Amino acid sequence: MGQNPCFFEKTFSQLTTNNLIIISMHLFAQNLAIEIASYYRNLALGHGVIPKVFSLVNALGDQYVFFIDDLQMPTDEESQFLAFIVQQHEAVCYARGTLVILEKSVQLIEFAVIDKEDDEAIVCSAKLTRDIDEKPIDLTDFEKSLVPKKSIFFSGLFEPISLSEGKAEEFESLWDEMKPKILHRTMGI
Repeated sequence: MGQNPCFFEKTFSQLTTNNLIIISMHLFAQNLAIEIASYYRNLALGHGVIPKVFSLVNALGDQYVFFIDDLQMPTDEESQFLAFIVQQHEAVCYARGTLVILEKSVQLIEFAVIDKEDDEAIVCSAKLTRDIDEKPIDLTDFEKSLVPKKSIFFSGLFEPISLSEGKAEEFESLWDEMKPKILHRTMGI
């Protein structure tokens, strides 16, 4: 992660439920929750923009982050593409985030991290407040909780999918086209 140990311990301790550290979840999933929260905080307060984000991490620690809005496809096809990418890159966890508008000046940034081996998912939410000019003026800390993985509508991306050869080639081609827009790095533990 590139952070000093004190920062990691402080941030890691924030990932608790009923004062018990989340220990069953893969460390990459825990780190991914921390990083996506930081990513959204920087985007919200620095740029005022909250895109729909998708990120995955494989067992080697390779992380890919991209904007879902760049896909510009129907929801069903989008889900197939995300499942294809998760499976092609042998992901151990993935995250998906979005913005929920409550009022013009009050919005929620929400994301969930799904771990392949765990029955629970990390769900994080923070309230973003905007001024009259719609500029961000406050973002609360992300509240983190564990929920049953099956309660997350996009939790099934690890489940095998059946695609025609043409559709698989189309998805591979789309991934190649997206590469210049995809943040790819190695996540440390």
